[in-house]
Amino acid sequence: MAAATPPTTPVQSTSPRPTSPPIPTLARGLTPLGTESPVYMSPKRSFVKSSMFGFIPDAHEGKSLSFGGNSVANGRRGSKETGDCSQKTTENNDKGLNGDTALNEDEVMSVTLTEQADESDGKEKKCEGIVHEEVRVKAATADILAAEPIPKELDSAQNRILIKGGKIVNDDVISEGDIYIEDGIIKQVGRDLTIPGGTRTIEARGKLIIPGGIDTHTHMQAPFMGSVSVDDFYHGTKAALAGGTTMIMDFVIPLKGESLLEAYDKWRNWADSKVCCDYSLHVVVPNFNPKVRQEMEILTKEKGVNSFKMMMAYKNFLMIRDDEMIQIFDACRELGALGMVHAENEDAIELLANKLLAMGVTGPEGNDQSRPEEVEAEATNRAIVLADTVNCPVYIVHVMSKMAADVIAEKRKQGILCFGEPIAAGLGTDGSHQYNKCWRHAAGHVMRPPLRLDPTTSGYLLDMLASGNLQTTGSDNCTFNADQKAIGKDDFTKIPAGVNGVEDRMSIIWEKGVMTGKLDP
Repeated sequence: MAAATPPTTPVQSTSPRPTSPPIPTLARGLTPLGTESPVYMSPKRSFVKSSMFGFIPDAHEGKSLSFGGNSVANGRRGSKETGDCSQKTTENNDKGLNGDTALNEDEVMSVTLTEQADESDGKEKKCEGIVHEEVRVKAATADILAAEPIPKELDSAQNRILIKGGKIVNDDVISEGDIYIEDGIIKQVGRDLTIPGGTRTIEARGKLIIPGGIDTHTHMQAPFMGSVSVDDFYHGTKAALAGGTTMIMDFVIPLKGESLLEAYDKWRNWADSKVCCDYSLHVVVPNFNPKVRQEMEILTKEKGVNSFKMMMAYKNFLMIRDDEMIQIFDACRELGALGMVHAENEDAIELLANKLLAMGVTGPEGNDQSRPEEVEAEATNRAIVLADTVNCPVYIVHVMSKMAADVIAEKRKQGILCFGEPIAAGLGTDGSHQYNKCWRHAAGHVMRPPLRLDPTTSGYLLDMLASGNLQTTGSDNCTFNADQKAIGKDDFTKIPAGVNGVEDRMSIIWEKGVMTGKLDP
């Protein structure tokens, strides 16, 4: 069975990395990916910590999708949802998961341990069968630190943690044992460990100890379609931690006339002062020429970037044509980088959208009707063929349909090095919401490629993930509020595309995958 959070190719880092074993030579004459790329970018500041299904007040205020029982915030935190036509706003609940007073911003939470549901009583177990233990640590402000230094013995207890007697979940095996952590680094794993004095012990017997998740696809404070996504790097990564994700992989999107290096520096400046967790950056390439090729090389060799994204959608903005795309794939191969693709046939979409608008279809349902599965599948096939022509590995982002997933599975059977990424929204809900009579609710579910109307799509994509035909899970977290979505109130093509998911992703995979037996932890 596949793991709930499949391993993903990290992108970059500013911090030194340990020596790793040699990367094996890839099939079909390909060069290794990111041979010189560091493991991950460490944040400048760590402000809030959490863990799987943890509770942090107001961690995520940009939600347009509600996943019901899968939502971390379900029944625990009130928020104003952009998709709620009643426009009800509830106050933040002042109770935590266990009925305790909720944490404020001067408190942080560390390790949360997931207790296994006891199936011995024969009763049906759902997400409520997962119990969580909150470990609270009072955070010291700068003023307190300056006026009253932390005693040495207390400082040692904070920096040394023993998680004892839990079931340790790795990608290859689940085994019982202890974990000793010092200064945020796992030093020992096993039984009957020898540890120094002053170590704080967390009893984990009967519980699963799960690594933090990696969200392969986010868009924090991204300028897009005339708006800027409302989750900045602080609130977005805070939400990620509340849902058990400890690293995000965001996208640098150059504006028209902006160089790749300028855009990369801008994203770094935005993120470094705000992030609460580890992060890394992919870079979107909106055109190709010798200067762009040179900047790609600088980003790869000097900045640690090893993935470049091409958009087959969004004409007159980011869309790349086939002749440029194949050159970018060739450059990626030469640099040892991964080519990534948003796969949709924009010409077909434009034709269908114009016909729908001429017929008077202006609402969010037009987003679904103008982007059928066939246009996603055709573009997916074309992108893989172009990449394979120059022996470049290719990663298809946000796989949203059965047909696109089938294309990837078939190409992999042929030995082509391609990868597919379903996302939280596609695994957790369906496209029927785009037909809701409430415009705000329907627009809140608009993304591209769209959520599919077929309610069995989410289960199919999860099956493909479990079988290894799809490899990673992201969220494509790109949230816009109701006012921003209303830019497209008279034309569905102008509705800013994007939904939430960075907080919900891990719990959706757990509920839909692990609890159903399709995935192991």
